[in-house]
Amino acid sequence: MLEIVDVDLPGRAYQVRIGTGLLERAGAEIAPLLSRPKVAIITDETVAALHLDALRAGLAAEGIAADALSLPAGEATKAWGPLQHCVSWLLDQHVERGDIVIALGGGVIGDLAGFAAAILRRGVRFVQMPTSLLAQVDSSVGGKTGINASQGKNLIGAFHQPSLVLADIGVLGTLEPRDFLAGYGEVVKYGLLGDAAFFEWLETQGPSLAAGDMAARVEAVRWSVQMKADIVTRDEKEHGDRALLNLGHTFGHALEAATGYSDRLLHGEGVAIGCALAFELSSRLGLCAQEDPSRVRAHLKAMGMKTDIADIPGDLPDAEGLLHLMGQDKKVVQGTLRFILARGIGTAFITSDVPGEAVRGVLRDALAGRG
Repeated sequence: MLEIVDVDLPGRAYQVRIGTGLLERAGAEIAPLLSRPKVAIITDETVAALHLDALRAGLAAEGIAADALSLPAGEATKAWGPLQHCVSWLLDQHVERGDIVIALGGGVIGDLAGFAAAILRRGVRFVQMPTSLLAQVDSSVGGKTGINASQGKNLIGAFHQPSLVLADIGVLGTLEPRDFLAGYGEVVKYGLLGDAAFFEWLETQGPSLAAGDMAARVEAVRWSVQMKADIVTRDEKEHGDRALLNLGHTFGHALEAATGYSDRLLHGEGVAIGCALAFELSSRLGLCAQEDPSRVRAHLKAMGMKTDIADIPGDLPDAEGLLHLMGQDKKVVQGTLRFILARGIGTAFITSDVPGEAVRGVLRDALAGRG
């Protein structure tokens, strides 16, 4: 069971290979890219305990030696200190410009290792081996790499496309249910932003996908990656259509910042709540039917996901405080915040013409729902 999605960027084209058993076949998959039989792996301690031995064995089967660095798991690792540690370690391993760095892990490791590869020797190649659903459908594809700053998320980074993405669906079975569903927030986003048929498919197939149906998982990842690949090919550096991929993120990133990028709110949970809020805002502005936000929330609830600000534990800023955090977002252009809104499920668009009072109203009502 192997699906292949091509990311056809001129001069930087690569494949996303989606299926089972890719860890064990990693050596055969990566060998054609190597100038010498040696790679450097960056991972985190949680993933290393689960999957590093299998990857090493897969590489060794093709005579490929591997050095590995395991970092602490969690969003706090996407920071200056760990980045410096990564780059220094790669230099100590004598990684050359013709070598390959493997990012084995979720979105944090993919972003961090990719950024380290981007700045090491002015750019070395890397392979994404995403181990979370969120990373498989989103962060491993498209070349966005980077770290967080105290001012906000992903504010320091570079566009650096991978040479290959190996999405082993089998490893998703080791995820905690909460982590799997957080990744599902990004899957739902693709249907909401550009493919109503995909959203309808998820409404029927979502429960079996969550329960472990391998064919459904492969199809959901393939569909998501194909949508992202098409958008990235049209707009690699987010001058236009690529911003659609940020549906839910303007609200979501502010909520993540408000919770200190902690386990109180995982990234995909923030995206899911943000999508619901974006549809609520769209409905209040008369852009989409009033039934659409209800349908979005109903599906998220049916999947057992967070759907509202009220579902986030602990204290949060007031509406004005959340608006201030939204102003730190990367989607601010000439001081104006851009929103991804929707004319219906599957028809998102980018706009800066959003009354601030309407956003405040949505946030005030959402916060009031916390009781």
